[in-house]
Amino acid sequence: MSKPEGFSLIELLIVVAVIGIIAALAVPNLVQSKKAANEASAIASVRNLVTAEITYASTPGGGNFGSMADLSTENFADEVLGSDQKDAYDFSVAANESIGFSVIATPTVPGTTGERSFYGDETGVIRYTADGTVPDSTSPPLGGRVSP
Repeated sequence: MSKPEGFSLIELLIVVAVIGIIAALAVPNLVQSKKAANEASAIASVRNLVTAEITYASTPGGGNFGSMADLSTENFADEVLGSDQKDAYDFSVAANESIGFSVIATPTVPGTTGERSFYGDETGVIRYTADGTVPDSTSPPLGGRVSP
């Protein structure tokens, strides 16, 4: 009498079902983690661009703020950030010579690659909108409380 070797079809189906259940529970957490990582990267990039603008104005800019191209040319922004997109966020820099500048980061696909958009300017305060719309200088500060 020979012993049967291997797994039965029922055993294999049970293993596949268990793996499917585990995957169904893990995928939403993975997506949320990816969004959080994209947002953290966007905040850091906005901070870097604000610092780059201030440094640019005090050195090669001669008191004037620069565009993203200016920052890239002078090596104040890396090649990835200088391409206006990084970690599923789109970046724009608007400079008004010696008056001021703004840095805006919006998710490439709002709700999928990130929830919040971010704004920074010469004040150094990072602001945000929670729904992915374009923020401005009146948006609430990141990590701050808004007065009633």
